[in-house]
Amino acid sequence: MTPHRRAAVLGSPIAHSLSPVLHRAAYAGLGLPDWSYDRFEVDEAGLPGFFATLRDDASWAGLSLTMPLKRAVIPLLDGITDTAASVEAVNTVLFGDDGRRTGDNTDIPGMIAALHERGVRTVGSAAVLGAGATASSALAALARICTGPVTAYVRSEARAAEMRGWGERLGVDVRTETWEDAAAAFDAPLVIATTPAGTTDELAARVPDRPGTLFDVLYEPWPTGLAAAWSRRGGPVVSGLDLLVHQAVLQVELMTGRSPAPLALMRKAGEQALEAR
Repeated sequence: MTPHRRAAVLGSPIAHSLSPVLHRAAYAGLGLPDWSYDRFEVDEAGLPGFFATLRDDASWAGLSLTMPLKRAVIPLLDGITDTAASVEAVNTVLFGDDGRRTGDNTDIPGMIAALHERGVRTVGSAAVLGAGATASSALAALARICTGPVTAYVRSEARAAEMRGWGERLGVDVRTETWEDAAAAFDAPLVIATTPAGTTDELAARVPDRPGTLFDVLYEPWPTGLAAAWSRRGGPVVSGLDLLVHQAVLQVELMTGRSPAPLALMRKAGEQALEAR
């Protein structure tokens, strides 16, 4: 008899998460009826207690983590991968047969895979809108595909200093500009928007006639005002759903040991879930 295996996504808020839809679609596609994937509302204060409940349960294969847990989880782990260490952020926890809990980050390779899928493999320069946790992952991805400078458009000098610090750590030539000049980002061949919903709406009217590629990490609401304006002007757009699916593909492969995960099936499930909302 095949033992039941469990996985789940943790975060706060978590009710909106598409991860259960994507992972369950993958289990169906891979023929894994004994696998389940749930969601749990867990904040930073509740994370140690949640981990304590898993200590003696060998059915757990892994966890997906969203905000605000990606850094808070690190002290609870036995180790993290170099990819996770590069941005001090874990979005994947793997439970080994030996009881070890290892943290990984599939956001970074997920970003690269999403860009590769749209034909973006190397760029001479890039721009990043925003300076939060996702922006640091964007810089880590750009460290692998961008051969020149990256300009970050931010709202404060503190954020600017933070982005320059990440650049030094990741080996990326990061230059910073104020948010008031954010439309200048559109001159870059690749623009990665990492800001919350609505933040870039004010920039939509300033998209040039022949834009490069936009990677907007949001997936709801979709399209964003910026993404819609970009598409109208003929520019390629990579969406937050693309990122979510690609990082989930990697999580499924890591947790189940089965490869390849069914990318097309997972994307279709995500699209249908968004359409139903």
